[in-house]
Amino acid sequence: MNSTEFFRNLVREQKRGKAVGVYSVCSSHPAVIDAALVQAQRDESVVLIESTSNQVNQFGGYTGLTPEGFRDFVFQRADAAGFDRSRILLGGDHLGPVPFQGEDTASAMDKARVMVARFVEAGFVKIHLDTSIPLGGRSSIETEEVADRCAELCRVCEDAYGGRGAGGPEPVYIIGTEVPVPGGSDEVCEGVHVTSAEDFEETVEITGQAFRRKGLGGAWERVIAAVVQPGVEFGDQKVLEYCREDAASLSVRLGDYPGLVFEAHSADYQTCRALTQMVEDGFAVLKVGPGLTYAFREAVFLLCAIENELARVHKELEPSRLVETLDEVMVQDPRYWIKYYGGGEAEQSFRRKYSLFDRSRYYWGDARVQSSLGCLLQNLRHVPIPMTLLSQFFPLQYRTIREGRLGSDPETLILDWIGEVLSDYASAAGMRRL
Repeated sequence: MNSTEFFRNLVREQKRGKAVGVYSVCSSHPAVIDAALVQAQRDESVVLIESTSNQVNQFGGYTGLTPEGFRDFVFQRADAAGFDRSRILLGGDHLGPVPFQGEDTASAMDKARVMVARFVEAGFVKIHLDTSIPLGGRSSIETEEVADRCAELCRVCEDAYGGRGAGGPEPVYIIGTEVPVPGGSDEVCEGVHVTSAEDFEETVEITGQAFRRKGLGGAWERVIAAVVQPGVEFGDQKVLEYCREDAASLSVRLGDYPGLVFEAHSADYQTCRALTQMVEDGFAVLKVGPGLTYAFREAVFLLCAIENELARVHKELEPSRLVETLDEVMVQDPRYWIKYYGGGEAEQSFRRKYSLFDRSRYYWGDARVQSSLGCLLQNLRHVPIPMTLLSQFFPLQYRTIREGRLGSDPETLILDWIGEVLSDYASAAGMRRL
């Protein structure tokens, strides 16, 4: 089954009343990618990996990767893990003028056209077209203009696909304007507005009309999901849990659209029960990103605690100071967190380490942080972690190690810790073989 058919089959199964879905790993962190591949290998499933237009674009984004570079990065990780490339689904998220919103409309849309074409040419199949951002200094945008821009970029995608020749699956598209703020929002303090059934219907109808006006009837048949706000979000220290009663009218209205499911952004930190209910209610695509790098940070900080304990006994160990180094780097370059973390110095210090926004994810690639991480891993290989400390800091992994089903290498512990989060999404989506 190719990528296009996978998504179409997912929609068909949903419409038959089956609670099936797919989780989308929205991250460029190597450990997160590796953990996702391990999870998919264990589940004998596909893995959907996406990048946002801010992470990856023709100019490199904040990761320094172009669409082709991100594809090759993922494939290289897969090859190293012995994972079949044909089971990898690549997606582009928030593709449109979002990274260029400070520019005038013509310039931003020109760059957006180039960007979406590059994603399709690189073999990305799942394309979320996000044209809802106001441009040219405006503060708002009408639904009709959003739809026209969306159809315009879809035309570019279709032309780019045609220019690739006969090979590869056709793109499938995600539409929708009610997109939560990427990376979380402190709107959770007051709650968030669940998309109304009427707004969802208006978006679909107006966007469909725009596609048909541009002769994109065939592409419209490959629009498989709409992004809506189901009432989930996370803030600095709080998670707004899914409440199916609040989204009930939205789910009922979805039944009027046999070719569509919902895509849920900001599904990070939801419980397995909530995720399962979301899939049952038609939110068949579950997006998770910061929640996975947050898990990576948790595991690394636990390893640092183990290192500190061992350094008290093994005087030859030079502690990595990873926690301190990460914070020093964040303080020296505050651009990725300063707008998220208010308060005094002590409060900001706490948030840099433990906030659910996980702005530290932007700093793991720094050379100093990487050097400290390498030192940590080397130390914990030089002095193997005693079982007593594994029991103290990694109790779930300790049990699995005792049963002979997991190794105790520090990188293995990190991947398994992230895997504990991923397993909830796999289970909720029906991808986990229990």
